[in-house]
This record gives sequence, C-alpha cells and structure tokens, in this order.
Amino acid sequence: MHVGLDRLVAAELVRHVPESRAFYAARGERRGPASLGELMAARAQHVPAPLAGGVPVEQVVDASRREVRLRIHRPTHGEVRGVYLDLPGGGFYLGSTADGDARDAALAESLGLVVVSVDHRLAPEHPWPAAPDDCEAAALWLIDQAEARFGTTDLAIGGSSAGATLAMTTLLRLRDRGLAGSFAGAALQFGTYDLSGRTPAGRLIADEYFLEAYVGHLTDRTVPDVSPVFGDLRGLPPVLLVVGTRDVLLEDNLVMAARLSASGGEVDLRVYPESPHGFTGHPTGMARVALADRDGWLVERLRAVRRSAGGGPSR
Repeated sequence: MHVGLDRLVAAELVRHVPESRAFYAARGERRGPASLGELMAARAQHVPAPLAGGVPVEQVVDASRREVRLRIHRPTHGEVRGVYLDLPGGGFYLGSTADGDARDAALAESLGLVVVSVDHRLAPEHPWPAAPDDCEAAALWLIDQAEARFGTTDLAIGGSSAGATLAMTTLLRLRDRGLAGSFAGAALQFGTYDLSGRTPAGRLIADEYFLEAYVGHLTDRTVPDVSPVFGDLRGLPPVLLVVGTRDVLLEDNLVMAARLSASGGEVDLRVYPESPHGFTGHPTGMARVALADRDGWLVERLRAVRRSAGGGPSR
C-alpha cells in the first residue's frame, strides 16, 4: 500500500490551485482572537449581514431540561427531502447562528432541506460543557419533533471548525443513548478533534486562546466529550471529513479519519490542495467544489436512508 498526501487529493482539483494561491497571497495570514480583549473587540465589531426575505423562524425549545435557541430555514418550493442540523463554527467563543443565515437559506433551497442551526452558548462566559449540552438538546428535540414539524425523519448533521467538533461530540452522546442511528450521516469541515495537546496534531494548536476560553478549567482534556479523537468511535453513522492541505488541522483530520475507519465506521475523507482553515467560506473555485462535494454527499446519504427504509419519499 502506498500512502502519500498527493494520493488523497483528487487530480481534477489541480486546476483550481493557481486561483487559490493568488487569493490567499493577497488575503494574507489571519488568526482568531488571541485574548479576551481581542475577543470582545471582535464581537463588538461584527454585525451579521441582513437576510433577504426576512429572518428565519427562531424558536426556543425545551429538551432534556435545557432551552436552546434555533434558527430554522425551510425550502420555499418542492418537497422537504430531509433536515440538516447545522452546528456553527467560531472557536466555541465567537459568532452566532445569524452569521450563517444566508448560507443556510441557500442550502435549504438548493437541496430541499430544512436547515436547523443551533445558537449554542459561547465561551468564556459559558465554557464546556455548555455548547455540547445545547447541541445535544437540539439534536434530541429534532429526533423527537422532525416528523411532526417538518414531515420527515431523514436527518443529517454537520458543521465547520468548532461546529464539526460539536457535531462529533453530539453523535457520541447520541450513540451512548442508542440514538446515533437517527442521523443518516455527518458532514464535518475541518474540525478540531484533540483539544488536549496530547497528540502531535493537538500540540500544533496547544497555545490557541480559544482552548483557554472553552476548556481552560479542565485538568483532563482527553475526555471524548472535549477531544473526540480519544473516544470509542464505534456505532457512528457515515462521516464526511473535509480539510485543506494548508490547514493547521490537517493532521488532526487525518488521524480522525484513521480512527473512524479502524473503529469500523464508514468515512469519506476529502482533501483540497492549497486550502487553509475555513476555506469553504472563501470565494474561490476550490471552495465551490468542496461545498458541491459536501452537498452531493448529503443528498446521497439521505437518499440511501430512504431506500433502506423502504424507498418512499419524505412526506
């Protein structure tokens, strides 16, 4: 068996490399807030763009004695083909679900999905386990209410960066409840899976401020609810991992892919050249291809679960 990073990159992606190199050379290196002061300044300066057509439905739900705010985007035409639970990124300490309104509305329209985004609590005001508690509560509510509210039980979950981490910890919690099979698959973009700094991959980000904000109060950060790469990964639904070759989390994602596979799981690893952390949010051809790949994977996973359930369409 021959192993090499070049073998993980699809040949047709090479045509997008010159544009990506030019875009990131002009953009320069960027990092998230590195202190509490920088975090507060970033929050104060950030205002989500208004959503054309109005604000989506926002609802407070009560699940497992926790109240969670959701933003719900429905497709305006055609049948509902499933529900996608979107867990937003932002280092566990930055951003809100409103930041993803335009993206989620477009996803709802293009794939015919109801997109439910979770407005989880943020660190450092609400460190671990606040965010995974909120995400678990939203997932439990969706499992219980999706058919009545949206006419379908076909569910998928996903997120980017910290959202991908939270999607994985949510699945581990659901698996321990015997409910991981409620989701047809998980589409995870450049998540961080070792927050402990105990692995070579984890040590690459060990000095990042978001870790202090989110889990600085913990003496053991290898617990799977914090660092899922240390967990028992058996019994999870199929997983898509999306990451770029220039992402500091590349090695972390490669390790997670290997652990999922070794645990008997179905894992699809997609690696994109000349792409740093967060690249799917940038206006490049590489990002468009990656998002199209994700969308195609989600459609296929939801179609597969419908076939296995008897072939009927969602109501």
